[in-house]
Amino acid sequence: MIDHFSHGLMTPVIAYAVSVIGSFIGLTAATRARAATTSASRWMWLVLSAVCLGGTAVWSMHFIAMMGFRVSGTPIRYDAGLTIASGLLAIGVMGVALYLTIRRQTNMWLLVSGGIAGIGIVSMHYMGMASMNMHGEMQHNPLFVAAAIAIALAAATVALWFAWRLNGAVAILAASLLMGVAVSAMHYVGMMGVSVELEGHNHAQMPPGSASSDLLLPLVVGLFVFLLVASLFLMLGVDDNADRARKGSGRGADRRTAGASAAASSAGDDGYTARHGSVDNWKRP
Repeated sequence: MIDHFSHGLMTPVIAYAVSVIGSFIGLTAATRARAATTSASRWMWLVLSAVCLGGTAVWSMHFIAMMGFRVSGTPIRYDAGLTIASGLLAIGVMGVALYLTIRRQTNMWLLVSGGIAGIGIVSMHYMGMASMNMHGEMQHNPLFVAAAIAIALAAATVALWFAWRLNGAVAILAASLLMGVAVSAMHYVGMMGVSVELEGHNHAQMPPGSASSDLLLPLVVGLFVFLLVASLFLMLGVDDNADRARKGSGRGADRRTAGASAAASSAGDDGYTARHGSVDNWKRP
């Protein structure tokens, strides 16, 4: 018997919240990358956005939700190599998709990038499933796999459109809430198509791999700490456009001050004062 919610609603609620937080920080970083005026600044924000969206909003959400997955009659262990590789895959494809979307900025490239990110997200999901070791064979219903792919493609394309177009905290928060729903829906739709055929022997022997508490918790906690650091960068980072506007305003003020000083100096040199510039002129007959 398969139980997707062995801890009740705790795992899906926490997974959704982490996905929303990762989406919010990732989309905010994407807006900074879009507005960056230097190559180094743009790459910094792009990497930060890819890690937050791919590593936290998608990968962390998946494995937090998997902590509630149980199969009666067999323990579950995780292959560390495949688990970490699935996270790197999600970050990598999201980084490529963000770069293409922000640099190209056309609808055609948006669709191409959405396809790259969507296939990458689905691949991450099933690579994460393949990292699970148990006393049984896991099978996936093709109908649910197709539905998960469709949701992933749509969610990835919409997320990239958000990264391309949105500005402002309220709009990004609304987009993040929607992203959390889409990523969670993709995960649980795919999971509903899972079936396990238990083996009839070797149940006394523990499957190879690490327990979720030994592998997943440190990785998820590490990414959450990264989110806190990323939030600090966003709070302390200077918006390039705003900084440029402030510099331009300062230069304009300096030019106006210099012009006024030059005019005053010119008037003093000529020894001329306008009649309306002196109060005494109004008192003369």
